Amino acid sequence: MAGRFVTFEGIDGAGKSSHIESLAQWLRGRGHEVLVTREPGGTPLAERLRELVLGEPMDTLTELLLVFAARRDHLERQILPALARGATVLCDRFTDATFAYQGAGRGLGADRIAALEQWVQDERQPDLTLWFDLPAAVAAARRTAAREPDRFELEDEAFFARVREGYAARAKEHAARFVRIEAEGAAADVWQQVVAAVAAKGWW
Repeated sequence: MAGRFVTFEGIDGAGKSSHIESLAQWLRGRGHEVLVTREPGGTPLAERLRELVLGEPMDTLTELLLVFAARRDHLERQILPALARGATVLCDRFTDATFAYQGAGRGLGADRIAALEQWVQDERQPDLTLWFDLPAAVAAARRTAAREPDRFELEDEAFFARVREGYAARAKEHAARFVRIEAEGAAADVWQQVVAAVAAKGWW
């Protein structure tokens, strides 16, 4: 039986990364094989491309092509083999992030991203997307307290407001697989929303 592909999305500082491991432990406790991975990244090649995307100055189209190059390697070497053997894949970001960050945030628009999405992914989409949503100002305060910023995290609040709008547009377009998680509250409350969203699918 093919496994399930679950993605975690949201602007930097939304708290999604702290819940992905919790969900992995929750599923493993029920006897499931789980692969936790991330984008850009997930393979040695994709991790090297991640370093370039997050650290090196480049134009938006170059950034987009590197993200999809990393995604192709990630799909072929990690995600698709794991799904084929029946594992659950939990991925910290996937193509919705590209539409939100490069499309809405950078202003690239959706057409070229959609063409690459179809070409690179062979129609492969997540089975469930958990969108951790909160205001850009709240996310900015969390980022400042958490770590040294990368090239994206140095962007201003207006950039992240556009990214949030990009996520909202994707959630509307793909309502069947998106679940909005109200991420502004306490971690325990956010976790309960995650569990409820997963349990409602009845897959595990």
